[in-house]
Amino acid sequence: MSRLNASKDLSLKSLELFQTCARDGSLQAAAQEAGLTVSTVSHHLRSLEEHLGVELFNHARRPMALTPKGQTFLRNIEGALLAIRKAKAEASAGSVADASFLRLGTIEDFDSDIIPELAVFLSASMPTCDFMYHTGSSHDILEMLRNRKLDIAIITAPDERLSDLRDRPLLRDPFVAVLPRVTQQSLSEIVEGQSKLPLLRFSSNLMIARQIESQLRRIGVTAPHRFECSNNQTLMAMVAAGAGWTITTPMLFSRAKRFHARVRMHCFLPGKNFARTLALVSTPDCSRAVVELVDSKMRRLFQEHALAPFHRSDPWLGDSFKLID
Repeated sequence: MSRLNASKDLSLKSLELFQTCARDGSLQAAAQEAGLTVSTVSHHLRSLEEHLGVELFNHARRPMALTPKGQTFLRNIEGALLAIRKAKAEASAGSVADASFLRLGTIEDFDSDIIPELAVFLSASMPTCDFMYHTGSSHDILEMLRNRKLDIAIITAPDERLSDLRDRPLLRDPFVAVLPRVTQQSLSEIVEGQSKLPLLRFSSNLMIARQIESQLRRIGVTAPHRFECSNNQTLMAMVAAGAGWTITTPMLFSRAKRFHARVRMHCFLPGKNFARTLALVSTPDCSRAVVELVDSKMRRLFQEHALAPFHRSDPWLGDSFKLID
């Protein structure tokens, strides 16, 4: 492969598209993500290879595969591209009103009330911005953030440290037990196995399910179960029908108002409480001003829709259910 004149500058766009193609293994996927044509993406990659004088991809393979030199080149530029994204974010820290595109992801916990209000607020605050909203599991949203398919998200914080993303804890959301109102047995009797009432669980692939199971193992609680579901509303419907009991959180419980007359929420077990953390997570290149805007609005919405009502109706929640400074 002939080497072009060394005076031709290396294009930042070419480097970014190379990184995207290396991740996705597809020109078409990279073109769709970047909003470009396949031929434009191909041109950028060919120009980059000609500039370097090496083949970065084995173009005969599908999906596209990096050559050994391509793998080395990718490792060497990833840190530089991350630094550039951080620098761009710092430079645009005060330009919320001029933002042109924002991709926001959330878990479904808030899609009935909080996220619609957030969407209206952001639309008014960022009048020239085009928005894309995505609802999914915390795990899937994290992957989308890491692959630069989202800019910012509200999720259940994972147990591991997010070294490659920026995260801000927002809310401590404690785990609570929910029982059918008609049951005569106490929570301690049910947990200690003195009842045939099964534990209705979240689907095991969800982050919240893994957190619950980990804590149950830690405190030595085992319970029979016959039902798993990824949807909190369905779990609440099953509990209301007397089919079992479940472990959820006040934030999730607040979304099941239609079932509240037929269920009871309890502190899980005295001295054995545990919680999930809801966090605002963003890519390093997301504008700090946008992060601050979403952060402050989400805190107000949490306070209005969940914290204030529950602290009135269920004062036993106390400081276990609170905003995190």
